[in-house]
Amino acid sequence: MVTGKDGETQRSTRANHALDAANFFLADVRDALGPYLAIYLLTEQKWDEASIGYVMSIATVAGILAQTPAGALVDATKAKRAVLVAAAVLVTAASLLLPWLSSFWPVGVSQAAAHAAGVVFGPALAAVTLGIYGHRAFTKRIGRNESFNHAGNACAAAAAGAAAYLWGPAVVFYLLAAMSLASVVSVLAIPERAIDHELARGLHDAVLSKGGTSEDDQPSGLKVLVTCRPLLIFAACAMMFHFANAAMLPLVGQKLALQDKNLGTTLMSACIVAAQIIMVPMAMLVGAKADAWGRKPLFLIALLVLTIRGCLYPLSDHAYWLVGVQLLDGVGAGIYGALFPVIVADLMRGTGRFNLAQGSVTTAQGIGAALSTSLAGFVVVHAGYSAAFLTLGGVAAGGLAFYFFVMPETQGQEPADRKADRSRLALVVE
Repeated sequence: MVTGKDGETQRSTRANHALDAANFFLADVRDALGPYLAIYLLTEQKWDEASIGYVMSIATVAGILAQTPAGALVDATKAKRAVLVAAAVLVTAASLLLPWLSSFWPVGVSQAAAHAAGVVFGPALAAVTLGIYGHRAFTKRIGRNESFNHAGNACAAAAAGAAAYLWGPAVVFYLLAAMSLASVVSVLAIPERAIDHELARGLHDAVLSKGGTSEDDQPSGLKVLVTCRPLLIFAACAMMFHFANAAMLPLVGQKLALQDKNLGTTLMSACIVAAQIIMVPMAMLVGAKADAWGRKPLFLIALLVLTIRGCLYPLSDHAYWLVGVQLLDGVGAGIYGALFPVIVADLMRGTGRFNLAQGSVTTAQGIGAALSTSLAGFVVVHAGYSAAFLTLGGVAAGGLAFYFFVMPETQGQEPADRKADRSRLALVVE
């Protein structure tokens, strides 16, 4: 067995590469069938747009209900790798049942189970990252996480598009199974000893690095979730972002599928690949510049791009135009995905409630996503696709104004109940 500095270096290198692989392969698993579900139900099961929206909302609500408990579980457990593996297996199993289901409620229940399990991935991966790299290197490493995540999505979407062209839309089920198996292997390759579980829940690394113990820096009470005003504001902004964003890609997929059933999945894959390719440099930009530029300017860019995207879709139904506009999703969602855990880590630093807060804010964004798909399906049925896109763009514009005027810069923020602890922490460190 290797020990000493060489052993630490090997564990660090192994953790780095394993975390890269986990983010790459879990990219496709964490969203289960994602936008492909809408195409499958529309073209294979002959569902109408409103029913598709409702079943997707049921799945989203299940995810909403699981978000906060999932964050609390990740904070509490030291078996974070096992939690990731179990979630990957459950998501895959639930989705692979879909070809044998055709009626509304069985499909709804299977996708509800998949979404409930899938909410674990975000907080668990962020927790493992924080537990390995600490607060100081967290922003840069999260940018790298998101880069590999988007690269994984792009590769999986490209593979799905090519395979669907040859064998039909059902091929996405087999692709999901393959990605799930690879994700399990990569998660188990992360060295357990490399994860500091106190640090992973958001406690200060200063005390621990100076030889202190977890008793020197205890988690805050649960009230921090409601007493931290910037966290509440950010939760509202996250909800508005996903209210505007969640239904856009499924609506584009439906428009493409209605134009050409055989090419629907392939064109949807082109949309996803185009956006994910753009997301990679956006995530890298956040990792490289968020500490220097601040979080707020970057987040405002994400909301502005989302607003513009909603206004551009109605201008043409041409497939190339729809795929081209989808490139903007790479800018907005790429920035948002990388900034989300960074902002929450800013606000929860030292509280020990990092993953619980992630789950709580994700609950808010899940509410926005559920409202998005339901409202979009209703508007499409009664007023058409263009009206739905413009409605979603209006929600994004409201979020942009709210964030600009109300949300503070989070870099350097500290929850109010921790400010009084600075002198105590300083004495412990000394």
